[in-house]
Amino acid sequence: MQFQKEYFLTGDSTKLKPMILRDIAEITGLDISTVSRVASSKFVQTEFGTKRLKDFFSESIVNTEGDEVSTQEVKSIFGEIIEAENKRKPLSDEKLRLMLEGKGYSIARRTVAKYREQLNIPVARLRKEL
Repeated sequence: MQFQKEYFLTGDSTKLKPMILRDIAEITGLDISTVSRVASSKFVQTEFGTKRLKDFFSESIVNTEGDEVSTQEVKSIFGEIIEAENKRKPLSDEKLRLMLEGKGYSIARRTVAKYREQLNIPVARLRKEL
């Protein structure tokens, strides 16, 4: 909770900080595998719903301003872009990459594809509506 204090106060998933298993292992003095095993099977009830403990762990990327941000933040913005897209002409992974770059997140096209798959969002041709 110390690492993710901002999230627990606001409920805004873009406020999640990058946190890896090693961070918690160092604080608690436990092995990384122990932290992973515990986090995989536990849930936490918040004012914003019940969340898997594992969902609070995420890698980080560096945005164009040089700040370290959580990949959860990027995925959240990615989802917002997909929701707002023209359903008759859905955006390709490359166009999504360019839009994220315009918002300050420089990531590769293959990373966009990975995030799309993790969020269960189909490719552009399957998102197209007539």
